Amino acid sequence: QVQLVESGGGLVQPGGSLRLSCAASENIFRFAFMGWYRQAPGKERELVAVMSSGGTTNYANSVKGRFTISRDNANNMVYLQMNSLKPEDTAVYYCNAKRPLYEYWGQGTQVTVSS
Repeated sequence: QVQLVESGGGLVQPGGSLRLSCAASENIFRFAFMGWYRQAPGKERELVAVMSSGGTTNYANSVKGRFTISRDNANNMVYLQMNSLKPEDTAVYYCNAKRPLYEYWGQGTQVTVSS
């Protein structure tokens, strides 16, 4: 069973930065896509950023230019650098890994942007 463990969430003021980390229990090259989703209270889970095994990235329009997804293949880690955070970025952030017929989720990490 694949395990994804997120860390790095917390409380930050508007305009601040956080870096989320996702540790995978197996080689991340085995996944076609790895990414980050978020879910705010009362809203549906939405895609934040995704990276293919080939390195192609895609971002939600709301985070383009502020968030960056990256990976450390040697350590099976995926990161989400979040800059210029806004109150509307407040949500639980989930790490996601996809391969044909299977999809895996982490337990989530809370990000709260508030003064």
